[in-house]
Amino acid sequence: MNKLFFILYLFSLLCVNNLRAQEFKLTSSGYFQNNGVDVMAFDDIYPEGHQGGVSLIMHGNRVATNGDIRLEPTPGQWQPVPKQRDRKLDPTTNTITASLSYPDSSRHVTGFNPIIYPDLVFNYKVNVVGKGGSVIVTVDLDRPIPQEYIGKVGFNMELFPGTLFGKPWIMDDMTGIFPQQPNGPTRYEPSNHKHQGNFNPDGEASVEQLAGNGYSPIIADDIVSEPYAVGHNFVVRPDDPYNKFTIESKGTELKLYDGRMNHNNGWFVVRSEISAGKTKEVVKWVITPNVVNDWHYKPVVQTSQIGYQTNQQKVAIIELDKREIKRETPTLVQITDSGEKEILKVAGEEWGQFLRYNYLKFDFSKIKKAGLYQVRYGNSVSSVFRIADDIYDRGVWQPVLEYFLPVQMCHMRVNEKYRVWHDECHLDDARMAPVNFNHIDGYAQGPSTLTDYSPGDVVPGLNIGGWHDAGDFDLRVESQAGESYILALAYEAFNVNYDVTSIDQNKHLTEIHQPDGKNDLLQQVENGVLTVVGGYRSLGRLYRGIICNGLRQYVMLGDASAMTDNKIGNVDDRWVFTEDNPRRELTTAAQMAAASRVLKGFNDTLSAQALDCARALFDVTEINGRSKSAKVHAAAELYLTTSDDKYKNYLLSETEFITQAISSVGWYIGRAEKKINDADFTKAVREAMITLRDQIEEQGTETPYGIPYRPHIWGAGWNIQAFGFNQYFLHTSYPDIFKSEYIYNALNFILGCHPGSNTSSFASGVGACSATVGYGLNRADWSYIPGGVVSGTALIRPDFPELLEFPYLWQQVEYVLGGGSSHYMFLVLAAQQLLDE
Repeated sequence: MNKLFFILYLFSLLCVNNLRAQEFKLTSSGYFQNNGVDVMAFDDIYPEGHQGGVSLIMHGNRVATNGDIRLEPTPGQWQPVPKQRDRKLDPTTNTITASLSYPDSSRHVTGFNPIIYPDLVFNYKVNVVGKGGSVIVTVDLDRPIPQEYIGKVGFNMELFPGTLFGKPWIMDDMTGIFPQQPNGPTRYEPSNHKHQGNFNPDGEASVEQLAGNGYSPIIADDIVSEPYAVGHNFVVRPDDPYNKFTIESKGTELKLYDGRMNHNNGWFVVRSEISAGKTKEVVKWVITPNVVNDWHYKPVVQTSQIGYQTNQQKVAIIELDKREIKRETPTLVQITDSGEKEILKVAGEEWGQFLRYNYLKFDFSKIKKAGLYQVRYGNSVSSVFRIADDIYDRGVWQPVLEYFLPVQMCHMRVNEKYRVWHDECHLDDARMAPVNFNHIDGYAQGPSTLTDYSPGDVVPGLNIGGWHDAGDFDLRVESQAGESYILALAYEAFNVNYDVTSIDQNKHLTEIHQPDGKNDLLQQVENGVLTVVGGYRSLGRLYRGIICNGLRQYVMLGDASAMTDNKIGNVDDRWVFTEDNPRRELTTAAQMAAASRVLKGFNDTLSAQALDCARALFDVTEINGRSKSAKVHAAAELYLTTSDDKYKNYLLSETEFITQAISSVGWYIGRAEKKINDADFTKAVREAMITLRDQIEEQGTETPYGIPYRPHIWGAGWNIQAFGFNQYFLHTSYPDIFKSEYIYNALNFILGCHPGSNTSSFASGVGACSATVGYGLNRADWSYIPGGVVSGTALIRPDFPELLEFPYLWQQVEYVLGGGSSHYMFLVLAAQQLLDE
């Protein structure tokens, strides 16, 4: 009897422990966790980018997000978002409570992308409680919703569509399949736009301009899709235990919408509308994810997707579930014509925890034999990569120059044999922007045009040169001048002579893979300088940028030639903006000075004009605290271009500032310091460089990748490329102080050795596996532009690295100008040069 009692007692303990293992508990990381399932609540800050509210990560994949109160059934990036005022964690009650409110008056008809808030004011709290195998979400309001907004205000949760197409759902007794494309019918509803609030009298955005005529992305609630289903119990992916979860609504109905009906970049939405007259528990959802008890994150083997030069350091990074205790032995295998051959098998080096994972490092640098290889770790394996001396010689940096830059050229027809990437575009550029005007995408015009032109005037000389900012078609001065600068420095550093493209600025025609006997790199430098200098000569100052005048134009997908009619002086013309920005003006002066050097002998007239522009900007631009480093930058490049003692003497007079600001000015001051050849200046700079080296080496220890990875909202790939770009100039100027390893580490990060399960190369079309769904002009086709480099792995706060295959997540897969691809190209050329020395 006692023995039976003891057995029953042990069995009961096991049952209790198993039940506890099935509970969602609030962890020290600030979110709920139950084995391989996490529920985050109001940790993220970017709801317009599908990062915010209540989020669900299941067995290594984010499946749902943005659980929060919204004012439309299927909002997009242009719709009102709440202001988060507080977030509290209470481990004793296993609760996260967020306090929020509408409107956020700081964003009403003002800001980087203005929002139009309706005349609706309320505060609310979202309580998220872990209870057993579920999380319970409740919403309390401080006042009832006014009658005119009943049916408009509801609690939404967005479902990531990329992994749902063709997959099943169940709503009560209804069943369905998530469709590949949004399907009607639709219905018309009165819009919140009719009840515009007055929360920011100083806001300078035009509601009429934003709303436009006909369809407008800023009005998302007048025509909506009929819900696919209505009920109280919704099951997502009932066929898949790793992605199955249930939402049960207590009281209010659940409705399943397709957000792509209003916005091409929309997600599926589950929604409960808030009933009239209620304030307490206006929404109560019980969210129950299916938890696979024995699930562990599958080890991810991260290597360069192209491979390694024979003399290069070669380190694979192995990413592990932090709960995983067992260690396998990493193995390097060679792929031969007779099968696999084991080459090296040694224990990995423990690095420790970064974000939510543990990491091992597997160093196989001693393997120098050319061939095809993979790294295996247990049942996980890397992509196939090469070890070879010619690893960077073809199809690595070249696609940037062969495809990406030509495709992005504005004021051109761009052909690739049978294909037309886009027709002649924006030949009607541009009209002067309105004054006292807050536009979109960060463009704003102050009380003056700062030129002799009046608002609406046609400004000549702007319909030549430039590249489209990859997702939006606008021309920002920093992207145009910055791109030209990076390309110019690449030409100087590596003497690139490559010709596979015909570019005819007079005929507005570019032919990809049709050589014209001219250096493609210099033609692209020329293309950027043409728009910057053209704008400067026409306006008498730099432009801030050139952008479409309407929101419907801004969100346009496809051929750039469809944006305007190419006829000068009518309502569809783009606008040119100006600004008083000393930092940007002086940075542009530096960039034009460098471009002038490489254009000499290629286009002497444009070279002289670029130098005149740089000199004038240096002379007339007043400096302030934020622009002083830019003044130093301009002086350095102007001295390198002209050898004029005026710039040398300025640099010497700013020795103290330069040494104090060495972390920002160090990468470009070295080249000028060598030419100045002043003993005291050299001594001061070198001492500061040693301090900078120590800072960089400390940063390099932050991650297993040997470089700092600090994403804010966007993926950090572009910043890491810029870091590596800077390291090249530090290393080549002071090789006894700065190592070259950070250059290779940055490049390997871009090429696939980065956090998360998606190890694709950020450079589209480069490597065995790359980002072939990008946020470029062809994103609606789920396609890519070869040589474009995506923003890369983003951070879902607080600790989940993510790179989704989805064309509309600009913070993960957008292409840009001003360094996005050119920094990458520079890094490849730098690695090639240094390894061949």
